[in-house]
Amino acid sequence: MLDHGTATQIPLDVTTLLIVATCVAALLGLFLLFAWSQDRIRALTWWGAAYLIGGFAAALWIAGPHSVPFIPETLPSALLLLSCGMIWSAARLFHGRKILWVSMSFGPLSWMMVCTWPWFSAAGANRVILASLIVAAYTFLTAAELWRERRKALINRWPALFVPALHGAVFLFPIAISGMMPEQSGIVTLAAGWIAVLVLETLLYAVGTAFIVLVLTKERTVRTHKTAALTDPLTGLYNRRGLIEAARELGAKPATRAKPMTVLVFDLDQFKSINERFGHAVGEDVIKLFGTVATNSMRVTDFVARLGGQEFAAMFSGTLDEGILVAERVRVAFERAGCAVSGRYVGATVSVGVAAHPAPTNIDAMLARAEEALHAAKTAGRNRVEAELPHVDAPAAPLAAAVEDAPALPSGNTIAWSSYRRPGGSGRRAA
Repeated sequence: MLDHGTATQIPLDVTTLLIVATCVAALLGLFLLFAWSQDRIRALTWWGAAYLIGGFAAALWIAGPHSVPFIPETLPSALLLLSCGMIWSAARLFHGRKILWVSMSFGPLSWMMVCTWPWFSAAGANRVILASLIVAAYTFLTAAELWRERRKALINRWPALFVPALHGAVFLFPIAISGMMPEQSGIVTLAAGWIAVLVLETLLYAVGTAFIVLVLTKERTVRTHKTAALTDPLTGLYNRRGLIEAARELGAKPATRAKPMTVLVFDLDQFKSINERFGHAVGEDVIKLFGTVATNSMRVTDFVARLGGQEFAAMFSGTLDEGILVAERVRVAFERAGCAVSGRYVGATVSVGVAAHPAPTNIDAMLARAEEALHAAKTAGRNRVEAELPHVDAPAAPLAAAVEDAPALPSGNTIAWSSYRRPGGSGRRAA
């Protein structure tokens, strides 16, 4: 009985494949819409709708052009082409880009218009070539949109590029085959063999693309939650936890592992008085203004964070001298920008503490040292920068000699130098 069943051949014709493709497309479309109801990512609705439209088009193709009245013969193919354009639009929407309505509709509308020309419809190879070109174009555009996303890991970006690119390449094969064969022979060969191959490949592509979409959606959701956990909602900067994570990543990079790290801690002066005089709305505007000023005054590779309330911090690879210059640049820029906030004269200023270490180290310890320097800046009169002197294990020298040998300071009287007691240190301060 088993031998007889094994020897029996089950024909896998185009109609059978279309029925299977219709069911699978409808099921995947409903599954993607269900995923949208869970994650509320708008692109999933476009992917789901594209699959449902593609399944409906396959159902019309199975039923035949004359089984449903008042439906043009070219409509099923046009709907299939439209579903390809919608998948491309979903990829654009997934990465925050606008939908190009004209480009998305150009393929199916061109198909319906060109099919009305008698000289075009007379040659069956023309339909195959045009449909293959449109499908391949939309598929390669989808692959390009997925490749343009730079935030994904390479291990996930390669499948997102390879699957649609392979699908587009497969649809280019019938063009070469139909061109090399005579008219009737080429069409018969395509109808008997390649259409079945294309339908089967499209079915596999639909399943693979749906899987990739769900993987990308999961990564997007995880990244969103992680960003929310590491970001301050008011300013959009890192919070304290985000700064610590950034410090760990910076210390793990070989290029920055041997470089010194500098930490700046900022505290807005008299912020409680600003809230009492102008209200909390103006106070929040002052906080957001400082976040913008600090970000614009530093490099793109530097990290700026809001530790809480009116206290901020920044971290970057650089020496203590560079940290002092950066801190002074931020202080001056905010003193100018904080004169008037929300149409009110506020006169907001900031005090800064600076600490450095020869290599990336415990960020909590560096923050504590920078906060000590910040406390000294507050005590010395506010609106100033005070930096911790790097500790050097050397014999004690007279104070005058130590002052003469100290590094040159930037111009201005808003910077003081301090050295705080560390284990084994002298605890000497020079201001």
